[in-house]
Amino acid sequence: MGNILKAVKRVVDNPITSLKSFYEGRNRVNNMGKALEEYIKDLFAETLKVDNETERDRKHSEVFSYLGKQNNPPDLMIRGGDAIEAKKIQGNASNIQFNSSYPKSRLYVDNPMLLPSCIKCEDWKVKDIIYAIGSTTDKNIKYLWLVYGDCFIADNKVYKEVIRVIENGINSIPNVEHKDTKELGQIKKVDPLDVSFLRVRGMWVIQNPNKLFSPSLDCYDKTASFQVTCLMRKEKFNSFSDEDKNALLNLDKENYSIQDVQIKDPDNPAKLIDAKLITYRIYE
Repeated sequence: MGNILKAVKRVVDNPITSLKSFYEGRNRVNNMGKALEEYIKDLFAETLKVDNETERDRKHSEVFSYLGKQNNPPDLMIRGGDAIEAKKIQGNASNIQFNSSYPKSRLYVDNPMLLPSCIKCEDWKVKDIIYAIGSTTDKNIKYLWLVYGDCFIADNKVYKEVIRVIENGINSIPNVEHKDTKELGQIKKVDPLDVSFLRVRGMWVIQNPNKLFSPSLDCYDKTASFQVTCLMRKEKFNSFSDEDKNALLNLDKENYSIQDVQIKDPDNPAKLIDAKLITYRIYE
């Protein structure tokens, strides 16, 4: 089964920075956003070196129970494992756009944004969620963050409460027609001729992990030409097999490190959480 530790090791063992040319050469993509999505899939499914599309699809079907659809989370679900959201940005401090889907510390099966195909893809109730954040140029990837939602995103109830208050406020507007919707609200019959209506949509944005965790953690070096940073709670790291943990702990590579660190609890910043920080950098 694919997991984040194996994915990190694959990046370190075989770094690929020219993503667009790598995937254009295999006739799979025509833009960097799609290239990043394919890269994340290949990292977790161990298919970076698989050229045969039939074999690649077969391997993806074994590893993933769900391959996402645009505008509905998640982008990927590992069969019996974690969910993954891939986010492409440009710049080392750019915020991450979530649009109408609020940020999640974990993914629950009752999330209203999930499609039936996602809910039914396997027997599941809750999944830890990995945010795979890639900063790219037009051709290359500069850094990749692999960070679990529960390291920097508050409990889902925090965001749901904000949504509830907004929806209640919208529904309290008098003398208009309110329409049931998965958006924050839709209002009709605003004007006498009923020629207009208002769609109220969320635009959630989260802070870049480079900004959030620096300088308390050594998680970003602007002089590196490429870097991967992985952050998870220590208890999550310990939940993986000894084989996968030891493969990273014993990895002998220049500019590679795995450290015990502490981070602020997203639900109570007065509390510190034990975590594992894994970094690998390339300098040119």
